[in-house]
Amino acid sequence: MLSLRGVAKAFEDTGNRIELFRNLDFDLMPGDFVSITGASGVGKSTLLHILGFLERPSEGTVLFRGEAVSSLSDARLSAIRNQDIGFVFQFHHLLPDLTVLENAMLPLRINGNLRKEGIERARMLLTQVGLEQRLEHLPSQLSGGERQRAAVARALVNEPKALLCDEPSGNLDAHNSDHLHNVLADLNRDLGVAVLVVTHDVALARKATRRLVMRDGALHPAVDAEIAA
Repeated sequence: MLSLRGVAKAFEDTGNRIELFRNLDFDLMPGDFVSITGASGVGKSTLLHILGFLERPSEGTVLFRGEAVSSLSDARLSAIRNQDIGFVFQFHHLLPDLTVLENAMLPLRINGNLRKEGIERARMLLTQVGLEQRLEHLPSQLSGGERQRAAVARALVNEPKALLCDEPSGNLDAHNSDHLHNVLADLNRDLGVAVLVVTHDVALARKATRRLVMRDGALHPAVDAEIAA
């Protein structure tokens, strides 16, 4: 579904070239649940942004369903981001003046697809993440964990096949983190959506069926000791 071939990312800082990773290959397959851990600053979030077409690699090829992303127009890339790839970030980014249901339906409105079946899907997803009693609440009336779960429902409302998560529980306490982790695992199992999480959270990393660690500019299979680190 999403692939990297020979990807590198480097940038200039006060005249010095800093290379985050090089010659990196990766495949996110349908139904995958992948975690990527590693020390701060090694490039995990940058890698996620490259996979989501939010940043360009310095070298190499990004593929979406076998097609080179570099050959796609900006309009096509925007459409893929809206319809085929869901994003969950460390901060929920819910619009404060919209209700939970209105926030979840926002991608449908942007996509011009605000029809009955889409609205019902938004309700179903909010129910699946445990927010069926919060549909008409504003974000300010929710806990941090509830806001993040609403963000997950919003990310999935257009039925994407991949969900990219950047430290999704980074701002949550242990109880809310555990609830969110279970939601992600359930959605992966029940909906078949491929989930890729970049995280420092040991519990979340261990829920993944494929665990990777980024070190020395490359991705490696992670052992429990590396996840705990």
